[in-house]
Amino acid sequence: MKECQGFEPYLSEITLPGFYKARQHFDPACIQREEISVVVKEELERIRLSAKIFPGMRIAVTAGSRGIANIDQIILAIVDYLKALQAEPFIIPAMGSHGGGTAEGQRGLLQEYGITEETMGCPLISSMEVTRIGATKDGRDVYIDQAAASADGIVVVGRIKPHTGFRGPFQSGLMKMMAIGLGKQYGARVCHEEGFQRMGYNVEVFGTAVLQNSPVLCGVGILENAFDKTWKIAALDKEEIIAKEPGLLKEAEAHMPRILLPECDVLIVDEIGKNFSGDGMDPNVTGTFATPYASGGIRAERVCVLDLSPESHGNGMGSGMASAITKRVFDQLDLTTMYLNGFTCRNLNGSRIPCIMQSDKDAIRFCLGTCVNADPENPRIIRIFNSQFVEYLWISEALAKNLPEGMELLGEAEEFIFDEKGELQGKEPRQRGKRRF
Repeated sequence: MKECQGFEPYLSEITLPGFYKARQHFDPACIQREEISVVVKEELERIRLSAKIFPGMRIAVTAGSRGIANIDQIILAIVDYLKALQAEPFIIPAMGSHGGGTAEGQRGLLQEYGITEETMGCPLISSMEVTRIGATKDGRDVYIDQAAASADGIVVVGRIKPHTGFRGPFQSGLMKMMAIGLGKQYGARVCHEEGFQRMGYNVEVFGTAVLQNSPVLCGVGILENAFDKTWKIAALDKEEIIAKEPGLLKEAEAHMPRILLPECDVLIVDEIGKNFSGDGMDPNVTGTFATPYASGGIRAERVCVLDLSPESHGNGMGSGMASAITKRVFDQLDLTTMYLNGFTCRNLNGSRIPCIMQSDKDAIRFCLGTCVNADPENPRIIRIFNSQFVEYLWISEALAKNLPEGMELLGEAEEFIFDEKGELQGKEPRQRGKRRF
Protein backbone atom coordinates (compact mmCIF):
# COMPACT_ATOMS: atom_id res chain seq x y z
CA MET A 1 0.00 0.00 0.00
CA LYS A 2 1.16 3.54 -0.75
CA GLU A 3 1.37 5.43 2.51
CA CYS A 4 0.18 8.98 3.09
CA GLN A 5 3.53 10.60 3.80
CA GLY A 6 4.45 14.25 4.00
CA PHE A 7 1.02 15.36 5.16
CA GLU A 8 2.24 16.89 8.43
CA PRO A 9 2.71 20.43 7.02
CA TYR A 10 -0.97 20.54 6.16
CA LEU A 11 -2.02 19.36 9.62
CA SER A 12 0.53 21.13 11.83
CA GLU A 13 -1.58 24.24 12.37
CA ILE A 14 -4.68 22.27 13.35
CA THR A 15 -4.80 22.19 17.13
CA LEU A 16 -7.05 20.13 19.34
CA PRO A 17 -8.93 21.59 22.32
CA GLY A 18 -9.08 20.29 25.86
CA PHE A 19 -11.44 17.44 26.62
CA TYR A 20 -13.59 16.57 29.59
CA LYS A 21 -14.28 13.04 30.60
CA ALA A 22 -18.05 12.76 30.90
CA ARG A 23 -20.61 10.25 32.04
CA GLN A 24 -24.07 9.62 30.64
CA HIS A 25 -26.78 8.27 32.92
CA PHE A 26 -29.17 5.57 31.71
CA ASP A 27 -31.58 3.18 33.41
CA PRO A 28 -29.36 0.43 34.94
CA ALA A 29 -32.14 -2.15 35.41
CA CYS A 30 -31.08 -5.59 34.17
CA ILE A 31 -31.26 -9.34 34.75
CA GLN A 32 -28.21 -10.59 36.61
CA ARG A 33 -26.26 -13.45 35.02
CA GLU A 34 -27.06 -15.82 37.88
CA GLU A 35 -30.77 -15.18 37.30
CA ILE A 36 -30.72 -16.00 33.56
CA SER A 37 -31.52 -19.71 33.80
CA VAL A 38 -34.48 -19.10 36.11
CA VAL A 39 -35.93 -16.37 33.88
CA VAL A 40 -35.54 -18.48 30.73
CA LYS A 41 -37.26 -21.44 32.35
CA GLU A 42 -40.11 -19.26 33.61
CA GLU A 43 -40.61 -17.78 30.15
CA LEU A 44 -40.64 -21.17 28.42
CA GLU A 45 -43.08 -22.49 31.01
CA ARG A 46 -45.28 -19.40 30.59
CA ILE A 47 -45.83 -20.20 26.90
CA ARG A 48 -46.26 -23.90 27.78
CA LEU A 49 -43.48 -25.09 25.48
CA SER A 50 -43.36 -28.35 27.42
CA ALA A 51 -46.76 -29.29 25.96
CA LYS A 52 -45.13 -29.41 22.48
CA ILE A 53 -42.04 -31.42 23.49
CA PHE A 54 -41.96 -35.22 23.56
CA PRO A 55 -39.08 -37.58 24.46
CA GLY A 56 -36.61 -38.10 21.64
CA MET A 57 -37.58 -35.00 19.63
CA ARG A 58 -34.61 -33.36 17.89
CA ILE A 59 -34.80 -29.63 18.56
CA ALA A 60 -32.59 -27.06 16.81
CA VAL A 61 -31.65 -24.00 18.87
CA THR A 62 -30.37 -21.03 16.88
CA ALA A 63 -27.32 -18.98 17.86
CA GLY A 64 -26.38 -15.77 16.05
CA SER A 65 -23.16 -13.89 15.38
CA ARG A 66 -23.67 -10.76 17.46
CA GLY A 67 -21.96 -10.11 20.78
CA ILE A 68 -25.10 -10.52 22.90
CA ALA A 69 -24.70 -10.26 26.66
CA ASN A 70 -25.10 -13.62 28.43
CA ILE A 71 -25.86 -15.41 25.16
CA ASP A 72 -24.00 -18.52 26.32
CA GLN A 73 -26.05 -18.66 29.52
CA ILE A 74 -29.31 -18.09 27.64
CA ILE A 75 -28.59 -20.84 25.10
CA LEU A 76 -27.47 -23.20 27.87
CA ALA A 77 -30.68 -22.58 29.82
CA ILE A 78 -32.78 -23.42 26.75
CA VAL A 79 -30.75 -26.58 26.07
CA ASP A 80 -31.05 -27.71 29.70
CA TYR A 81 -34.81 -27.09 29.66
CA LEU A 82 -35.20 -29.24 26.53
CA LYS A 83 -32.98 -31.99 27.92
CA ALA A 84 -35.04 -32.08 31.10
CA LEU A 85 -38.03 -32.91 28.89
CA GLN A 86 -35.98 -35.78 27.34
CA ALA A 87 -35.68 -34.00 24.01
CA GLU A 88 -32.44 -34.05 22.00
CA PRO A 89 -31.41 -30.41 21.44
CA PHE A 90 -28.63 -29.30 19.12
CA ILE A 91 -27.29 -25.84 18.30
CA ILE A 92 -26.97 -24.36 14.83
CA PRO A 93 -25.26 -21.10 13.82
CA ALA A 94 -27.92 -18.82 12.32
CA MET A 95 -25.91 -15.92 11.00
CA GLY A 96 -26.32 -15.62 7.24
CA SER A 97 -22.90 -15.08 5.64
CA HIS A 98 -21.01 -14.12 8.78
CA GLY A 99 -17.94 -16.03 9.89
CA GLY A 100 -16.52 -15.70 6.40
CA GLY A 101 -19.46 -17.64 4.98
CA THR A 102 -17.96 -20.99 6.07
CA ALA A 103 -19.10 -23.67 8.49
CA GLU A 104 -15.75 -23.52 10.30
CA GLY A 105 -15.87 -19.74 10.58
CA GLN A 106 -19.37 -19.78 12.03
CA ARG A 107 -18.46 -22.49 14.52
CA GLY A 108 -15.44 -20.39 15.50
CA LEU A 109 -17.59 -17.32 16.16
CA LEU A 110 -19.82 -19.27 18.52
CA GLN A 111 -16.77 -20.66 20.28
CA GLU A 112 -15.67 -17.09 21.03
CA TYR A 113 -19.01 -16.53 22.75
CA GLY A 114 -18.53 -19.63 24.89
CA ILE A 115 -20.94 -21.73 22.84
CA THR A 116 -19.36 -25.13 22.13
CA GLU A 117 -20.49 -28.73 22.36
CA GLU A 118 -18.57 -29.08 25.61
CA THR A 119 -19.98 -25.99 27.32
CA MET A 120 -23.55 -26.51 26.11
CA GLY A 121 -23.65 -30.27 26.59
CA CYS A 122 -25.19 -30.98 23.20
CA PRO A 123 -24.15 -31.23 19.53
CA LEU A 124 -23.31 -28.12 17.53
CA ILE A 125 -24.06 -28.67 13.84
CA SER A 126 -22.44 -26.03 11.64
CA SER A 127 -23.05 -26.26 7.92
CA MET A 128 -23.72 -23.87 5.05
CA GLU A 129 -26.07 -26.38 3.43
CA VAL A 130 -29.63 -25.16 2.97
CA THR A 131 -32.86 -26.69 1.79
CA ARG A 132 -35.95 -25.19 0.18
CA ILE A 133 -38.90 -25.32 2.56
CA GLY A 134 -41.53 -23.44 0.55
CA ALA A 135 -42.25 -20.05 -0.94
CA THR A 136 -43.27 -16.58 0.12
CA LYS A 137 -46.77 -15.33 -0.55
CA ASP A 138 -45.43 -13.63 -3.67
CA GLY A 139 -43.89 -16.83 -5.00
CA ARG A 140 -40.19 -16.61 -4.05
CA ASP A 141 -38.30 -19.67 -2.83
CA VAL A 142 -37.41 -19.80 0.86
CA TYR A 143 -34.32 -21.65 2.12
CA ILE A 144 -33.17 -22.43 5.65
CA ASP A 145 -30.39 -24.41 7.31
CA GLN A 146 -30.67 -28.06 6.28
CA ALA A 147 -30.24 -29.43 9.81
CA ALA A 148 -32.89 -27.10 11.19
CA ALA A 149 -35.33 -27.96 8.42
CA SER A 150 -35.01 -31.67 9.21
CA ALA A 151 -35.44 -31.24 12.98
CA ASP A 152 -38.63 -31.96 14.88
CA GLY A 153 -38.66 -28.43 16.19
CA ILE A 154 -36.78 -25.12 16.13
CA VAL A 155 -36.33 -22.63 18.97
CA VAL A 156 -35.38 -19.27 17.46
CA VAL A 157 -33.17 -17.13 19.71
CA GLY A 158 -32.25 -13.55 18.86
CA ARG A 159 -31.72 -10.04 20.14
CA ILE A 160 -34.47 -7.57 19.27
CA LYS A 161 -33.35 -4.02 18.46
CA PRO A 162 -33.61 -1.33 15.74
CA HIS A 163 -31.80 -2.29 12.54
CA THR A 164 -28.94 -0.29 11.10
CA GLY A 165 -30.21 -0.08 7.52
CA PHE A 166 -34.00 -0.11 7.37
CA ARG A 167 -37.18 0.52 9.36
CA GLY A 168 -40.36 -1.51 9.76
CA PRO A 169 -42.35 -3.42 12.37
CA PHE A 170 -39.72 -6.20 12.25
CA GLN A 171 -36.07 -5.16 12.27
CA SER A 172 -33.27 -7.02 14.07
CA GLY A 173 -34.96 -9.82 15.95
CA LEU A 174 -36.75 -13.13 15.63
CA MET A 175 -38.34 -12.58 12.22
CA LYS A 176 -35.00 -11.45 10.78
CA MET A 177 -33.27 -14.42 12.39
CA MET A 178 -35.66 -16.71 10.53
CA ALA A 179 -35.59 -14.78 7.26
CA ILE A 180 -31.82 -14.21 7.05
CA GLY A 181 -29.91 -15.92 9.84
CA LEU A 182 -31.43 -19.35 9.23
CA GLY A 183 -31.04 -18.90 5.49
CA LYS A 184 -27.23 -18.98 5.75
CA GLN A 185 -25.32 -17.14 2.98
CA TYR A 186 -27.60 -18.34 0.17
CA GLY A 187 -30.90 -17.53 1.85
CA ALA A 188 -29.59 -14.23 3.20
CA ARG A 189 -28.59 -13.08 -0.27
CA VAL A 190 -32.01 -14.03 -1.66
CA CYS A 191 -33.73 -12.02 1.06
CA HIS A 192 -31.49 -9.02 0.29
CA GLU A 193 -32.17 -9.28 -3.46
CA GLU A 194 -34.37 -6.18 -3.59
CA GLY A 195 -32.08 -4.08 -1.42
CA PHE A 196 -32.70 -2.34 1.87
CA GLN A 197 -35.54 -0.24 0.49
CA ARG A 198 -37.65 -3.42 0.55
CA MET A 199 -36.03 -5.10 3.51
CA GLY A 200 -38.82 -4.29 5.97
CA TYR A 201 -41.30 -6.03 3.68
CA ASN A 202 -38.99 -8.93 2.86
CA VAL A 203 -38.11 -9.73 6.46
CA GLU A 204 -41.81 -9.98 7.18
CA VAL A 205 -42.75 -12.15 4.17
CA PHE A 206 -39.72 -14.44 4.38
CA GLY A 207 -40.06 -14.75 8.16
CA THR A 208 -43.75 -15.53 7.80
CA ALA A 209 -42.96 -18.20 5.22
CA VAL A 210 -40.46 -19.82 7.59
CA LEU A 211 -43.10 -19.87 10.34
CA GLN A 212 -45.57 -21.50 7.98
CA ASN A 213 -43.26 -24.05 6.37
CA SER A 214 -40.75 -25.12 9.04
CA PRO A 215 -41.01 -26.72 12.50
CA VAL A 216 -40.52 -23.47 14.49
CA LEU A 217 -41.90 -23.99 17.99
CA CYS A 218 -41.24 -20.62 19.59
CA GLY A 219 -38.92 -17.65 19.76
CA VAL A 220 -36.84 -16.30 22.63
CA GLY A 221 -36.34 -12.56 22.25
CA ILE A 222 -33.51 -10.82 24.10
CA LEU A 223 -33.61 -7.11 24.91
CA GLU A 224 -30.61 -5.20 26.29
CA ASN A 225 -30.23 -1.96 28.18
CA ALA A 226 -27.88 0.92 27.40
CA PHE A 227 -25.06 -0.82 29.29
CA ASP A 228 -25.02 -3.94 27.06
CA LYS A 229 -26.70 -5.98 29.80
CA THR A 230 -29.67 -8.29 29.54
CA TRP A 231 -32.74 -6.22 30.36
CA LYS A 232 -35.55 -8.55 29.34
CA ILE A 233 -36.04 -12.08 28.01
CA ALA A 234 -39.37 -12.74 26.32
CA ALA A 235 -40.47 -16.13 25.03
CA LEU A 236 -43.08 -16.02 22.27
CA ASP A 237 -45.10 -18.97 21.06
CA LYS A 238 -44.95 -19.56 17.31
CA GLU A 239 -48.40 -17.98 16.89
CA GLU A 240 -47.39 -14.91 18.94
CA ILE A 241 -44.21 -13.85 17.12
CA ILE A 242 -45.82 -11.78 14.35
CA ALA A 243 -48.23 -10.04 16.73
CA LYS A 244 -45.90 -9.33 19.63
CA GLU A 245 -42.40 -8.76 18.25
CA PRO A 246 -43.17 -5.18 17.07
CA GLY A 247 -44.05 -4.19 20.65
CA LEU A 248 -40.80 -5.64 21.95
CA LEU A 249 -38.93 -3.68 19.28
CA LYS A 250 -40.38 -0.44 20.66
CA GLU A 251 -39.28 -1.43 24.16
CA ALA A 252 -35.79 -2.23 22.90
CA GLU A 253 -35.50 1.14 21.15
CA ALA A 254 -36.37 2.97 24.37
CA HIS A 255 -33.51 1.23 26.21
CA MET A 256 -30.77 1.58 23.58
CA PRO A 257 -27.48 3.36 24.27
CA ARG A 258 -27.20 6.78 22.65
CA ILE A 259 -25.16 9.95 22.69
CA LEU A 260 -27.22 12.56 24.51
CA LEU A 261 -25.66 15.47 22.62
CA PRO A 262 -27.49 16.03 19.31
CA GLU A 263 -24.55 17.03 17.06
CA CYS A 264 -20.83 17.63 16.80
CA ASP A 265 -18.17 18.50 14.26
CA VAL A 266 -16.06 15.36 14.68
CA LEU A 267 -16.99 12.04 16.25
CA ILE A 268 -13.96 9.91 17.19
CA VAL A 269 -14.64 6.18 17.56
CA ASP A 270 -11.80 4.30 19.25
CA GLU A 271 -12.89 0.94 17.88
CA ILE A 272 -15.45 -0.52 15.51
CA GLY A 273 -16.28 -4.19 15.05
CA LYS A 274 -18.85 -6.82 14.18
CA ASN A 275 -19.13 -7.65 17.89
CA PHE A 276 -20.55 -4.16 18.47
CA SER A 277 -22.83 -3.90 15.45
CA GLY A 278 -23.43 -5.50 12.08
CA ASP A 279 -22.27 -2.17 10.66
CA GLY A 280 -19.17 -2.01 12.86
CA MET A 281 -20.50 1.04 14.65
CA ASP A 282 -24.24 1.16 15.24
CA PRO A 283 -25.56 4.07 13.18
CA ASN A 284 -28.49 4.35 15.59
CA VAL A 285 -25.78 5.79 17.87
CA THR A 286 -23.20 7.27 15.50
CA GLY A 287 -25.50 8.42 12.70
CA THR A 288 -23.35 6.60 10.11
CA PHE A 289 -26.13 4.93 8.13
CA ALA A 290 -25.09 3.05 5.01
CA THR A 291 -28.57 3.35 3.49
CA PRO A 292 -31.09 6.20 3.17
CA TYR A 293 -33.83 3.99 4.59
CA ALA A 294 -33.05 4.56 8.28
CA SER A 295 -32.05 7.57 10.33
CA GLY A 296 -31.17 8.61 13.86
CA GLY A 297 -28.13 8.95 16.09
CA ILE A 298 -25.87 11.94 16.49
CA ARG A 299 -25.27 14.31 13.59
CA ALA A 300 -21.51 14.51 12.99
CA GLU A 301 -19.87 16.28 10.06
CA ARG A 302 -16.87 13.94 10.18
CA VAL A 303 -16.34 10.50 11.76
CA CYS A 304 -12.85 9.25 12.63
CA VAL A 305 -12.18 5.54 13.32
CA LEU A 306 -8.98 4.56 15.14
CA ASP A 307 -9.06 0.76 15.44
CA LEU A 308 -10.83 -2.51 14.54
CA SER A 309 -11.76 -5.06 17.19
CA PRO A 310 -9.96 -8.44 17.20
CA GLU A 311 -13.36 -10.14 17.39
CA SER A 312 -14.11 -8.89 13.86
CA HIS A 313 -11.36 -11.05 12.34
CA GLY A 314 -10.69 -8.36 9.76
CA ASN A 315 -14.30 -7.76 8.78
CA GLY A 316 -14.22 -3.97 8.77
CA MET A 317 -17.81 -3.54 7.61
CA GLY A 318 -18.79 -0.01 8.63
CA SER A 319 -15.35 1.49 8.05
CA GLY A 320 -16.71 2.77 4.76
CA MET A 321 -19.00 5.13 6.63
CA ALA A 322 -16.05 6.84 8.35
CA SER A 323 -14.49 10.00 6.96
CA ALA A 324 -11.01 8.74 7.83
CA ILE A 325 -9.44 5.64 9.35
CA THR A 326 -5.94 4.96 10.61
CA LYS A 327 -3.46 2.79 8.76
CA ARG A 328 -3.79 0.45 11.76
CA VAL A 329 -7.41 -0.20 10.74
CA PHE A 330 -6.53 -0.65 7.08
CA ASP A 331 -3.76 -3.13 7.84
CA GLN A 332 -6.20 -5.35 9.74
CA LEU A 333 -8.83 -5.55 7.01
CA ASP A 334 -9.67 -8.97 5.57
CA LEU A 335 -11.11 -7.74 2.29
CA THR A 336 -12.56 -11.11 1.28
CA THR A 337 -14.60 -11.39 4.48
CA MET A 338 -15.67 -7.75 4.38
CA TYR A 339 -16.60 -7.82 0.71
CA LEU A 340 -18.56 -11.07 1.15
CA ASN A 341 -20.61 -9.29 3.80
CA GLY A 342 -21.31 -6.43 1.39
CA PHE A 343 -21.98 -8.84 -1.48
CA THR A 344 -24.52 -10.80 0.57
CA CYS A 345 -26.45 -7.75 1.80
CA ARG A 346 -26.10 -6.04 -1.62
CA ASN A 347 -24.89 -2.79 -0.07
CA LEU A 348 -21.29 -1.70 -0.61
CA ASN A 349 -21.25 1.61 1.26
CA GLY A 350 -20.10 0.09 4.55
CA SER A 351 -17.26 -1.88 2.95
CA ARG A 352 -15.61 0.98 1.04
CA ILE A 353 -12.17 2.25 2.03
CA PRO A 354 -12.19 5.86 3.34
CA CYS A 355 -9.24 8.25 3.66
CA ILE A 356 -6.31 6.55 5.42
CA MET A 357 -4.08 8.47 7.83
CA GLN A 358 -0.82 7.25 9.33
CA SER A 359 -1.72 7.80 13.00
CA ASP A 360 -4.50 8.58 15.44
CA LYS A 361 -3.38 12.19 15.65
CA ASP A 362 -3.29 12.63 11.88
CA ALA A 363 -6.71 11.04 11.42
CA ILE A 364 -8.32 13.25 14.06
CA ARG A 365 -6.73 16.45 12.74
CA PHE A 366 -7.54 15.49 9.15
CA CYS A 367 -11.21 15.13 10.02
CA LEU A 368 -11.27 18.41 11.92
CA GLY A 369 -9.38 20.22 9.17
CA THR A 370 -11.91 19.15 6.55
CA CYS A 371 -14.99 20.29 8.47
CA VAL A 372 -16.90 23.11 6.82
CA ASN A 373 -19.08 24.24 9.72
CA ALA A 374 -16.67 23.92 12.65
CA ASP A 375 -15.37 26.89 14.62
CA PRO A 376 -11.56 26.33 14.56
CA GLU A 377 -11.22 28.06 17.95
CA ASN A 378 -14.02 26.09 19.57
CA PRO A 379 -14.47 22.76 17.77
CA ARG A 380 -17.17 20.39 18.95
CA ILE A 381 -15.55 16.96 19.24
CA ILE A 382 -16.80 13.78 20.90
CA ARG A 383 -14.78 10.63 21.50
CA ILE A 384 -16.39 7.28 22.36
CA PHE A 385 -14.94 3.82 23.00
CA ASN A 386 -17.32 2.16 20.53
CA SER A 387 -21.02 2.39 19.69
CA GLN A 388 -22.06 -0.21 22.26
CA PHE A 389 -20.54 1.38 25.37
CA VAL A 390 -21.29 5.09 25.62
CA GLU A 391 -21.78 5.52 29.35
CA TYR A 392 -18.37 7.21 29.42
CA LEU A 393 -17.02 9.49 26.70
CA TRP A 394 -14.89 12.57 26.10
CA ILE A 395 -16.34 15.90 25.00
CA SER A 396 -14.45 19.02 23.94
CA GLU A 397 -14.63 22.24 25.92
CA ALA A 398 -17.11 23.84 23.53
CA LEU A 399 -19.64 21.06 24.14
CA ALA A 400 -19.16 21.13 27.91
CA LYS A 401 -20.73 24.59 28.10
CA ASN A 402 -24.26 23.29 27.54
CA LEU A 403 -24.66 19.79 28.91
CA PRO A 404 -27.88 17.92 28.22
CA GLU A 405 -29.89 16.38 31.03
CA GLY A 406 -28.39 13.06 32.05
CA MET A 407 -24.75 13.97 31.38
CA GLU A 408 -22.13 15.05 33.93
CA LEU A 409 -18.48 16.08 33.72
CA LEU A 410 -15.78 14.12 35.54
CA GLY A 411 -12.85 16.29 36.55
CA GLU A 412 -11.19 19.13 34.64
CA ALA A 413 -10.43 19.49 30.96
CA GLU A 414 -7.28 17.72 29.73
CA GLU A 415 -5.44 17.55 26.43
CA PHE A 416 -5.17 14.29 24.53
CA ILE A 417 -1.66 12.84 24.77
CA PHE A 418 -0.01 11.29 21.71
CA ASP A 419 3.29 9.42 21.57
CA GLU A 420 6.08 10.12 19.08
CA LYS A 421 4.24 8.06 16.45
CA GLY A 422 1.03 10.02 16.91
CA GLU A 423 -0.81 7.22 18.70
CA LEU A 424 -3.36 8.30 21.27
CA GLN A 425 -2.28 7.39 24.80
CA GLY A 426 -4.33 6.46 27.83
CA LYS A 427 -6.32 3.66 26.18
CA GLU A 428 -7.10 1.37 29.06
CA PRO A 429 -7.12 -2.44 28.60
CA ARG A 430 -10.07 -3.83 26.70
CA GLN A 431 -12.83 -5.49 28.71
CA ARG A 432 -15.38 -7.23 26.48
CA GLY A 433 -14.59 -4.68 23.82
CA LYS A 434 -14.88 -1.56 25.93
CA ARG A 435 -12.38 0.67 27.65
CA ARG A 436 -12.83 2.08 31.11
CA PHE A 437 -11.52 5.25 32.71
